[in-house]
Amino acid sequence: MVASQIHLVRHGEVHNPSHVLYGRIPGFGLSDRGRRMAEAAADALVERDRPVTRIIASPLQRTQESAAPLASAFDVPIENDARLIEPSNYFEGMRMSRALRNPRNWYAVRNPRKPSWGEPYADIVARMLAAIDEAWQTTESGDVVLVSHQLPIWMAHSGILGIPLHHDPRKRRCSLSSITTLEHTGKRFAEVEYAEPALLLTAGAVDVGAV
Repeated sequence: MVASQIHLVRHGEVHNPSHVLYGRIPGFGLSDRGRRMAEAAADALVERDRPVTRIIASPLQRTQESAAPLASAFDVPIENDARLIEPSNYFEGMRMSRALRNPRNWYAVRNPRKPSWGEPYADIVARMLAAIDEAWQTTESGDVVLVSHQLPIWMAHSGILGIPLHHDPRKRRCSLSSITTLEHTGKRFAEVEYAEPALLLTAGAVDVGAV
């Protein structure tokens, strides 16, 4: 047997008063609003009456904290998978509005198609699809929730749909605590639903730290 559905859940708002690009820097946990967002995502999956049997999260603090309400709601432990982690990034710890005005940083943005500032998009797709496929194949029954980050989820979406990997980061359809749901059609994965259960909480939210 295999899993029924895979739900890719993004973490909630991060406490980031300096508005830096936090990437993999430790110590960036959820804000109070972010915790409410994570609870909204858990409530949304409970309302779907889905048989969630596994919760797997990126090892970073914000994803672990976002997975906690899901684990509590479905009474399952949180497993870790490093393949779900945020990509590395040259601009970690910087405010992008300032960093891009500094000529010393321009070399890092020389190739937006790769991209030159961090982990190649193709590598992110490969590790995300491998994590998704393994979660699907190693789950005897029920659904799996994978708690990850905006860019990895968007890369999984792009890889599954077969659309170009290079993109404008401002136009990703992957809001805080959003849920992207996948099913296996027999030969490949297909995206079957996208939801934003925390939409009412996003007004005024800080979302500048994602890679």
